[in-house]
Amino acid sequence: MRLVVVKEEHYERSRWPFVKWSPPRIIVAAFAGVILLGALLLTLPISSSNGESIGFLNALFTATSAVCVTGLVVVDTGTRFSTFGQVVIMGLIQVGGLGIASAASLALILGRRITLRERILLQQSLNQETLRGVVRLTRFVLITTLIVECVGTLLLAIRFVPIWGWTKGLYFALFHAISAFNNAGFDLMGNYRSFLDFQTDPLVLLVVAGLLIVGGIGFPVIFDLHRRLFRARQRDRAEERGEGRLFLHTQVVLVTTLVLLVVGTLAILLLEAANPETLGHLSFPYKLLNAFFQAAVPRTAGFNSVPIGALGEGTLFLLVILMYIGASPASTGGGIKTSTFAAIVSGIWSTIRGYDEVTIRERRLARGILDRALAVAFMGLALIVTVTILLTITEGSRFEFIQLLFETTSAFGTVGLSTGITPQLSAAGRLLIIMTMFLGRVGPLTFAMALAGRERQVAVHYPEESVIIG
Repeated sequence: MRLVVVKEEHYERSRWPFVKWSPPRIIVAAFAGVILLGALLLTLPISSSNGESIGFLNALFTATSAVCVTGLVVVDTGTRFSTFGQVVIMGLIQVGGLGIASAASLALILGRRITLRERILLQQSLNQETLRGVVRLTRFVLITTLIVECVGTLLLAIRFVPIWGWTKGLYFALFHAISAFNNAGFDLMGNYRSFLDFQTDPLVLLVVAGLLIVGGIGFPVIFDLHRRLFRARQRDRAEERGEGRLFLHTQVVLVTTLVLLVVGTLAILLLEAANPETLGHLSFPYKLLNAFFQAAVPRTAGFNSVPIGALGEGTLFLLVILMYIGASPASTGGGIKTSTFAAIVSGIWSTIRGYDEVTIRERRLARGILDRALAVAFMGLALIVTVTILLTITEGSRFEFIQLLFETTSAFGTVGLSTGITPQLSAAGRLLIIMTMFLGRVGPLTFAMALAGRERQVAVHYPEESVIIG
């Protein structure tokens, strides 16, 4: 038995030169490495439509936006990049959307064994509490991604092929299916128009919204739904073991997502129904369709079917809130996550009612979960406030505060919506947004843990005492 252990340790060391690094540190380094590689490829003249390099800073911004599945752009993707450059961006989106799971998926395709170290990385990347079932979940992630993106491509091709022909139509359908499912927000429509030309096209808007919602609810939720809905033959036996119900996480994510979609749709419809530059010129069915689309995309895909710069300040602030909340854990989206928001709201509600414990659907939340949720929410808010203040220093003379706040929150939530100021940002402003996109994708808490190194156990417990709150 001791010989086996020695072999395994030697195997791990030969495969992982940075074996002493903590999983959060490896995740941060992996994202940074892919971004740098993508930036170098996009800097090449072959990536540009006119054969001239777009410059390293623009390439770095685009690569960061693609890997962090954000969608903010300083140069127009549809007109400034060649087919090679667009394919590079599409590849970066796919790798960034899957995260560390993309490397594990490749390993599974090649039939290579997933080591313990890699399982721990997958656990961190997919936000799982334990190592149990991590490899099976990774296989499911790969299969689900391929199926959903293929279905999305075929559905979008129904509309795009008649417009652009078979070759360009299928290519556009594939690019936008990948961009939508990975919540990236990149588009090839040209001139920063996104889906403005499809305001009255229910097929395109509903397919894109469906792709980003599925990608945003998280792979554990999809896996749980698959387990619950498509195993009817084992349902009775599962219920006997107590496995028939959906996990609490799944229930929280689905309910929170539905509430945010409904509230967002109704609020945007109410605020923008009379605005002639956004929804005012549309009939009611199309008003409702576009309000739903714009309520879905802040969850974190930066497409738009109405001009974002023409939205009222109330609507912009509403989108800021939705972008801050973002998608769900272990998904292709960003933000503080729906489950984090739900845990905080439940904690506040329990406190108001005078309860010491936080319960959701007859289940008690562990205290550490609420503490972690508060830490994520506070660190995200602190990052947004800090970057917005810095942007008022570098860009404040040219843009309004709400525009800078919107841009910062869009970067943190890896959304990609913009009021149109992104290409006009200074070099300092672009670097700030690059940093915000990166931190938003890996997560402020993960980045802090990466800087701190390994987790430390508390050796000394001090006496407990209270402070006055409120």
